[in-house]
Amino acid sequence: MYYINNFFIYSILGHIIETVFYALGSGESGILYGYWTPIYGVGCVFILFVYDHLVTLRTFPKWIENLLIFLTGAVFLTLLEYVAGNLIEYFFDTVFWSYDNLPLHIGHYISIEMALVWGMASLILIHFLKPIIDYVEKKIPSFITWILVVLFIFDVGLTAYFKVL
Repeated sequence: MYYINNFFIYSILGHIIETVFYALGSGESGILYGYWTPIYGVGCVFILFVYDHLVTLRTFPKWIENLLIFLTGAVFLTLLEYVAGNLIEYFFDTVFWSYDNLPLHIGHYISIEMALVWGMASLILIHFLKPIIDYVEKKIPSFITWILVVLFIFDVGLTAYFKVL
């Protein structure tokens, strides 16, 4: 349940963050109807998974562990953005974000600048958010998790039916 709960927590937090940023500009967060943006959940769960496995190895000094988390976040989350951006454009015929305005962009969906942001965000996730979210996650009853899973599946189905087909 740990990773499923974290997926929902970070998907919802990501949606909140994007909603605040988009309120200052124009746009919307995510492709689903529900109040979650799954790319954040997937990215955070992957970083947590990698970190959990690094910790169990206990063979690296702390600075190497931090470097590995930074590089994993920078590379994986950038690739995740690339794949998700292209899939969204293909299936929904829309561009949800574009880094064309950044000097070191590579196509619409990735840039060196954002890769560095994702690396730093991964360190922030592990060192600052994880302890707080782990406390909250332990308080979530399993029936709430299952309700969220059902609602999420329903949301994906509705999105596929009304926006793709």
